[in-house]
Amino acid sequence: MAQNVHRPLTSIDLLRIQPDGNKTTSAGDKRNFEQISSVEPRSNRHEFVPSFQKASAVALSERRQPRIETSQLTASTISKAIDPCSKAGDAIAPTQKPHPSWNPTSSLNPLLNLSHARYGLPDPLVQNFASLGIKYIYPWQSSCLLGRGLLSGEKNLVYTAPTGGGKSLVADVLMLKRILENPRTKAILVLPYVALVQEKVNWLRRAVEGVSKDVEVASQIPEAKRSRWPASRSVRVVGFFGGSKSRATWADVDIAVCTFEKANMLVNTAIEQCTIDDLGVVVLDELHMIDDDHRGYLMELLATKLLSLERSVQIVGMSATLPNTQLLARWLDAKYYESKFKPIAIDEYLVCDNSIYPASTSSAFYRAATQTCGPDSSQLTAPCRTIHASTHKELHSPLKNAVVALAVETASEGYGALIFCGGRQACQSTALLISKAMPDCEKGVLEKRQDVVDDLRSTLVGLDAALEQTIPRGVGFHHAGLASEEREILARAYDNRIISVIVATCSLAAGINLPARRVILQGVRMGYDTIGPAMLRQMRGRAGRKGKDEVGESLLCCQPNELDEVIQLLKADLPQVESSMKPEKRGIKRALLEVITVRLATHRSAIDEYIRRTLLYHSMDREDLSRWVEDTMKELQSIGQVQVDATGSYEATPLARATVGSCMTPEDGVFVHDELQRALRAFVLDGEMHVFYMFTPINILGISEINWRIFRNEIERLDESGMRVLEFVGISPAFINRMANSGKQLPEEDEEQRRTARVYRRFYAAFQLRDLCHEIPIPSVARKFEIARGLVQTLAQTCEGFAAGMIQFCEIMGWGMLKSVLEHMSDRLRAGARADLLDLARIPFVKSRTARVFWENGMRSLRAVAEAEAKDLVPLLLLVWDPWTVIDEKD
Repeated sequence: MAQNVHRPLTSIDLLRIQPDGNKTTSAGDKRNFEQISSVEPRSNRHEFVPSFQKASAVALSERRQPRIETSQLTASTISKAIDPCSKAGDAIAPTQKPHPSWNPTSSLNPLLNLSHARYGLPDPLVQNFASLGIKYIYPWQSSCLLGRGLLSGEKNLVYTAPTGGGKSLVADVLMLKRILENPRTKAILVLPYVALVQEKVNWLRRAVEGVSKDVEVASQIPEAKRSRWPASRSVRVVGFFGGSKSRATWADVDIAVCTFEKANMLVNTAIEQCTIDDLGVVVLDELHMIDDDHRGYLMELLATKLLSLERSVQIVGMSATLPNTQLLARWLDAKYYESKFKPIAIDEYLVCDNSIYPASTSSAFYRAATQTCGPDSSQLTAPCRTIHASTHKELHSPLKNAVVALAVETASEGYGALIFCGGRQACQSTALLISKAMPDCEKGVLEKRQDVVDDLRSTLVGLDAALEQTIPRGVGFHHAGLASEEREILARAYDNRIISVIVATCSLAAGINLPARRVILQGVRMGYDTIGPAMLRQMRGRAGRKGKDEVGESLLCCQPNELDEVIQLLKADLPQVESSMKPEKRGIKRALLEVITVRLATHRSAIDEYIRRTLLYHSMDREDLSRWVEDTMKELQSIGQVQVDATGSYEATPLARATVGSCMTPEDGVFVHDELQRALRAFVLDGEMHVFYMFTPINILGISEINWRIFRNEIERLDESGMRVLEFVGISPAFINRMANSGKQLPEEDEEQRRTARVYRRFYAAFQLRDLCHEIPIPSVARKFEIARGLVQTLAQTCEGFAAGMIQFCEIMGWGMLKSVLEHMSDRLRAGARADLLDLARIPFVKSRTARVFWENGMRSLRAVAEAEAKDLVPLLLLVWDPWTVIDEKD
């Protein structure tokens, strides 16, 4: 087949140029083993290049040997100052004897053992906790759990404890006890991020393994409440998040671990299906995020609906950064508990101009920063230690020199260091710099690091060039630009101490659990903004975790010109958590639309009662709130989402039901409705771009920013069908050309301009979606559009959830024909492949590339794969994953 030299070859193109074999079985026509093994593996796993000479196993094994390189830089040494502070000076060096950590024991207090009868937990669950490292609990946990009405589920609870203080265990015990004692009871655990959901699902499944609950006889369970699966004594834990492949429903789970969006959707479904009585407990983790500008209203909306139902649903809220616990406890009618307990001693320091100052308390931290930038140097606090200046050009900056020296010192002593940087580029450059100064390691460790490199190479996105350099030196980086598989591999390698240093963006502080002996903050700015006190506390809280380390150290490194910002940061208190339904945050509109749609409130009196259950009611003037609710109801009527019947009752329109059913905001629902109506009048069916545009999420700001030069190039390559789509959706090629020539940003000063900008962003992202569905590998798409591979993957995952919402929208609106068109393309979107591979893509864990290899080798159906023998499948799978060694046919 002819090759197009003007574009990179895809795996499809390269597979097609390989010769077909003549061996025929019931599974189809396949190449024989000799032909397959003649394909030489490449370091770039996305391309398969045929080789006319079979590579020897010896040559391949030589490629597998890791290269041992010596350090290119020498990290500066750190020495004690002439007049060090006695206590802090002994604490910072990793070689020093660590502070004693607090080890709970039940010898003096039997209530610190979860097997105590007061907790009522089954022995298998207690044993599982012990296998997970939880043999005893802390006094504050015991005191909290034994609060009146908590273990029985009669009272709600709001509590706060420092990061690493064991706050999650309290909620886990309350939740699991309720599930096991009442087999029909279900629980929802709400977390902000997908990574946290996945991590918690894995942990809970280990905790409940082998733990039994009583199961009712199937005939005693109402038909509407029966699961698709047979009744089971085991506790079923399922994760619900965007992009999840799980088909489980509300009836199929005992514990649903959800993101904000999915939790709200599950509760709406349970209310509409009249199965909400099965819900026994809801856990709201990271409760401080309730005032998040973008998603916080979903948490408040969820809790307010549960309070309005007046059912026996126990609500448990927790956070490490919650300054006004009493306000939230009053809102949720809950007991509250505040703990400042830290099981691991954490020493804190300020690093400036190659000097390390002690700051074990916030006041000492503030005093050190104030005195360091003061005019009278004679009054300065003496530094504990001094970092020697470096002779290397790359380390002339005292900030970089300090970060590298501290990281290398930590790794040299066999501990882990976690470094927070301001952005993705800073992460990579810092990781590369540190890797050049890392000490050499033993051969066995180097081989384990090479295994990590191999694991990264075998992912769908391939091996990042920077990670290929840093991992062998024991350094990795972690940010949103990496694919989820890459982040998981790096986190596992760090957790297993294969790599010693992780450089990350601030999002990791609120993400997965990666504790470190040392946490190093490289400056006080994360992105364009100064970090806030809550984020600072979360970052510093990553230092030292029980079961991982016995001591922790937190070092804030800054430059002299940043000391003013440091002082302001240290003076600032944690921000008071407030309602996300305030007028400036616009959450009230969706809240009112949802309660009317699910018929929790249909009269003004019922709406007023609902409002009294919100957090907003506790923090806003009553008269102002009443007027604002009235204005919001009028606005919902004006945009066609709510109507009033003859009795004065509020009724949701089909548009409102479609909006709520698709998990959209009222504004987004109106936008999608207009777009779909325009598509109904003129849908371009002789091409694919119109469907890809419809499936592109509305809010992709931050995921796919427009590169106008690339946008113009893609527009110029569109065929006649694609040009008609441009006209229908309102895209002007002339405008794109002007933007490419001027280099300006999209104007978004008024609502009309923001609407136009949304259309252009969606169409630009639709090009990426098109390439993915044409089986172009993620790295190739990322290079083409000059964005990070992780952002391409995020776009694809976001599109899957949005596509499901669009189909649901069409179904509720009664647009059956449009729904059918979208459903067909939705299957391709999930598979990431062309239509001919949809059958093969139904096989679990089979991605588009694997399906294409099967197809090109004669296995073109589920039956063909099912009837194939292992000796026929293994060579194909090796071809997919680029094996490092050639396997003989006899093997």
